[in-house]
Amino acid sequence: MTIALHAQRESEASRRGRSMWLARSLRFLPILPTLLFLLVFFVLPVGEILQGGLVGADGQIGLAQFERIARTPVYAKVLWITFAISFMTAALSILLGYPVAYMLSRLSERARERWLLWVMLPFWTSYLVKTYAWMLLLSKTGVLSTIALSLGLVRETSGTIPSLTGVLIGMVHSMLPLAVMTMLPVMRGIDDRLTQAAETLGAERSTSFFTVFLPLSSPGVAAAGLLVFISSLGFFIVPALLGSPKETMIAQLVISSVLELFDMRFAGALSTVLLVCSIVIFFIYDRMVGLTSLTGEVAQRQRGSRAQGFKLALLMSAGRVFAPLMMRRKAHAEEGARAASPLGFYTCAVMLVLVAPVLSVIPYAFTKSDYIAFPPKLFSVRWFGTFMDSPVWQSAVIRSFEVGLGTGLLSLLLGFGATLAMTRMPRRASKPVFALLVAPLIVPRIVVAVGLLYLFGRFGLTGTNLGLVIGHTVLAIPYVVVTLAAGFQRFDWRLDDAARVMGASPLRRITSIVLPLLMASVSAAFLFAFLVSFDDLTIAIFVSGGINSTLPKQMWDDIQLAITPTLAAVSTTLVILIALVVAVSSWLKRKTR
Repeated sequence: MTIALHAQRESEASRRGRSMWLARSLRFLPILPTLLFLLVFFVLPVGEILQGGLVGADGQIGLAQFERIARTPVYAKVLWITFAISFMTAALSILLGYPVAYMLSRLSERARERWLLWVMLPFWTSYLVKTYAWMLLLSKTGVLSTIALSLGLVRETSGTIPSLTGVLIGMVHSMLPLAVMTMLPVMRGIDDRLTQAAETLGAERSTSFFTVFLPLSSPGVAAAGLLVFISSLGFFIVPALLGSPKETMIAQLVISSVLELFDMRFAGALSTVLLVCSIVIFFIYDRMVGLTSLTGEVAQRQRGSRAQGFKLALLMSAGRVFAPLMMRRKAHAEEGARAASPLGFYTCAVMLVLVAPVLSVIPYAFTKSDYIAFPPKLFSVRWFGTFMDSPVWQSAVIRSFEVGLGTGLLSLLLGFGATLAMTRMPRRASKPVFALLVAPLIVPRIVVAVGLLYLFGRFGLTGTNLGLVIGHTVLAIPYVVVTLAAGFQRFDWRLDDAARVMGASPLRRITSIVLPLLMASVSAAFLFAFLVSFDDLTIAIFVSGGINSTLPKQMWDDIQLAITPTLAAVSTTLVILIALVVAVSSWLKRKTR
């Protein structure tokens, strides 16, 4: 009897153990489609690039392609220029964006949202539109040169482009909003009571900033530097349109190798160099800062670590050196964030520089002339008619919307399931999973595009909408995951637990509790994915095919031929679209709140 009772208890314990294991396993099930998708359409193509770079012209495995890069001074120079421009872009974006992010973090929630609208507009505006705007402003017959000549400031001018200065202006203008948006969540997470305590103990406000706030905000600075630097490595639009041959970057060589020389193996070798450099930088960043700072969460490090101690000592020493050189302020922290303060004036100036070039395109769309000239002769809408009536432009617009909507839905479906499962994982398991999910954000787009070209060529997906949706979804998943992860961090999981105790199924809890409470984050994630797809040119160049182009691809083809008023009309339409998307996103966020 005792033996039978003992066996029954063991059987029940075994069944409970299996049921608990099954329940835990089912919680991780939503992430499996996302991992499989990234494995097939991201890891394998990138791995194939590594393999293709190791194949020489004779078909033998070796390092011949890399030896070619090392032996040829031109390639070494292009690599150096690429890293130098990317580093300068990251440094300038952080230096110019840190005060803006600091001021926004000091504002109230409502005031910060109003300011962020002016950051989001240039942030999501197409790179082509922004570059086109700078071409109109900086060229020899552009706005700035014409104004300088008319005011007698200069006797003659050759314009600012093509030059390194023009490239840096265009790239910093594109990357500055990204730096601000990356640093802001970390700054918002810093407890104001820490700086207040330092000032209560007698520290000047400048001293408390350098010794308390700056060290605590350093993970956000590092995250911004990483994202801007990696993104800049794959740039080709700005250097191609605003730079000279001296500012050629490696992405331009990759495109030339594929589309002009048809040398896929050498393009793979160049992409491998970019990929290896990105992985090294990514690894160093993770060891020093931690991946969680990308979502605004500061990783808890051991206080006694040498790297952390050295960093804090360095920043605190900087505080002791620079604090006495700054004027003493007795105003409260909130007063420093007012628009009437010097910091407020600086932020207004930065916002003006960000938004004005984007808006400067609009008058040219209403010119009566057949060419671009400053000042434009207003008023005519015929260029919008040319844009709308053109079968080529119509096809490009329709295809961009179809691909964008498909990308938004697919990336949201995959990203939501992955983020939901990741929140239930132990920290040790979630870290590598999160690294894989955001890896497409770290790897330069040109590398992903070349890898997908390898893959899609074998499956007949090149030139299809499905191929574009898949490629854009690979790029959009990191944005969706990061956006949703920030929302899940603020979600009260006790509500979900209460529904589970009352017998609600997992699907019922997601549809009735999780989704409604996270609707703002879900809507923002969908819009981000749509805009990533709608603005992409890199994937479109390699995957869209030569017959039916997307809107950015069609703009790219036209802008290399001539700067026409039709392009101004297209750019104006895109600016209006982005403004509507940003306004709808802000309205949904306020309504949900």
